[in-house]
Amino acid sequence: MELLMCDYSLHAIHSRRAKAGDLLITSEFPNTTTRGFSAAAEPGMAVCLLPGTELAFSEEAVCNHSFATLFPRMHFGSIGARLARFRKINQRTTDTHHDALEFANGKIVLLTRLRPGQRATVLQLPTSDNADGKRLESERRQPASVARNAERLAGH
Repeated sequence: MELLMCDYSLHAIHSRRAKAGDLLITSEFPNTTTRGFSAAAEPGMAVCLLPGTELAFSEEAVCNHSFATLFPRMHFGSIGARLARFRKINQRTTDTHHDALEFANGKIVLLTRLRPGQRATVLQLPTSDNADGKRLESERRQPASVARNAERLAGH
């Protein structure tokens, strides 16, 4: 089994990269204090997402909130969206989690704050990387001027 480094895979958890169509579950991992995604068909398998991966939750996504159990009808913790894109945040700091979801309504939520047990489907993987994290062949063959303009427009 391959060990990848997403925030929640750590060193002791088996992990794999997400695939389009994967059914994922927000999970707590044994012997850790963190949360992330696991594969529905492979219990205990952490699934790492590449930045730009798009997900659809089966229901409106929810994060933990201290008042949620006290006042369930008030919908504390409700994110207000089902569609999200995975991204890395707080990359300049080393003592915090970086894995987050940016939802269609603009809210950004760390994966560690998502309530466990929610189901999401991987809709689309990022277009600029393949499963190995390398540039797609078609992008490598572009003339240098096209590649430079694309990078300039993307803010690189």
